[in-house]
Amino acid sequence: MLKKIIFFLLLATNSYAQTWKLVWSDEFDKNGLPDSTKWNNETSIPRNNELQYYTNQRPENCNVQNGQLLIIAREENIKGAKYTSARLSTDGKFNFKYGRIEARIKLPVGKGIWPAFWMLGQKIKEVGSPKCGEIDIVEHINNEKNIHSAMHWDQNGLVSLEATKDCDMQQFHLYSVEWDKSKIQWFLDGKKFHEGKISKSKDNTDEFQSPFYIILNQAIGGSWPGNPDKTTLFPDTMKVDYVRVYQKFRK
Repeated sequence: MLKKIIFFLLLATNSYAQTWKLVWSDEFDKNGLPDSTKWNNETSIPRNNELQYYTNQRPENCNVQNGQLLIIAREENIKGAKYTSARLSTDGKFNFKYGRIEARIKLPVGKGIWPAFWMLGQKIKEVGSPKCGEIDIVEHINNEKNIHSAMHWDQNGLVSLEATKDCDMQQFHLYSVEWDKSKIQWFLDGKKFHEGKISKSKDNTDEFQSPFYIILNQAIGGSWPGNPDKTTLFPDTMKVDYVRVYQKFRK
């Protein structure tokens, strides 16, 4: 709690506060299940050849303890899946266009482990993916020593602009994007490392001129990371200290 108070005091006294306003956040200060007024606890069977089943409001897979959100992957059989985990989204509770989106996260590692902090366009139910647009703020797979960030959209088929960045993801880091009508920029601990142009005349990127929602999840296995093996340790936990969204003041 003290570190969060200090953060807000600093925010109020520096130039950053003159250009950005906090419009939504979850500080995860109340123990128990995630705040249902802010998050959907999605339930689903595996996708992308993944192996997990996302459970709904099950503290064994997702809960808040001591100021942190815990998303816990477990090796257990439920609904025909070999593993359980959780996926939270703000869809229908907080959809927004443009801003600074950030979270302080400690990511799990291990063969077949795939945690992510990302966003999808709210039009996904109307047009599907990739036409809705996708912004991957941070993803990590397996035991790699780098993180992945990307934007995905449709241009007569899937188009991606991706980047990797060296990172000790087993420590807490601040992962963020700044998104406006002309570009999306990615930051690690406040330092920019990636950028994508999205002006309306650029590469049919109109998807990024519409509202998006936030997702936090931990997948197991799948086409990208492959499946867990005997070296993978369960349970494995993704820890989130906070999630915040800022938008610029209109003067």
